Amino acid sequence: MFSYKGTMLVIKSIAVVFSTVMLLFISCNNKRQLVTDAVVERDSMSVMTTYGVSTFISDSGIIRYKIIADEWMVFDKKNPPYWAFEKGIYVEKFDTLHAVEASIKADTAYYNTKDEIWTLKSNVVVASPKGESFKTELLYWNQRKEKVYSDRYIEIIQPDKTIAGYGFESNQQMTEYEIKNITGIFYVDDDKQDTIPSNSDTTNVEESEK
Repeated sequence: MFSYKGTMLVIKSIAVVFSTVMLLFISCNNKRQLVTDAVVERDSMSVMTTYGVSTFISDSGIIRYKIIADEWMVFDKKNPPYWAFEKGIYVEKFDTLHAVEASIKADTAYYNTKDEIWTLKSNVVVASPKGESFKTELLYWNQRKEKVYSDRYIEIIQPDKTIAGYGFESNQQMTEYEIKNITGIFYVDDDKQDTIPSNSDTTNVEESEK
């Protein structure tokens, strides 16, 4: 015998079960989405942000660098992980006797902690032990290979002249360097000013001056 009431109760029970399952499914999806969002957000956030930084960094137990910055952010979940100094940085490099042998400052800097490479941008100025200043808008410093290099325009300011060119490579002490393409040599005495064609290929500045 057909029972309308019995059928309605079965339908209602199925509807309740279906609704419960759907709610659980939606809830699980929401939780999964929240977890995913949290992971993505965690990857994009710095694990540490420090203000008013003045710290020393050691290498093999020896203090080799001093870093001064208004803001230091550490992104350890990025690939590759890096430090960010987006409000400027000043770095001093020490020799084994803790004497400053070189310094670098820039408006912005990033340090790839995996490959040990610095990327310095905007108003980059490097001072060397020889009393020279290097000015450019982009400079790379590979600590592992102990090399400093750039493919941008650079000026090397010496006591008696300024050398300008494109493409630069040096040891990290900035005492031995090459300019790939010298575009001009400007002496303090304007009568000695010398302009070199832009297609000049000079690999060693000191040798070209002899």
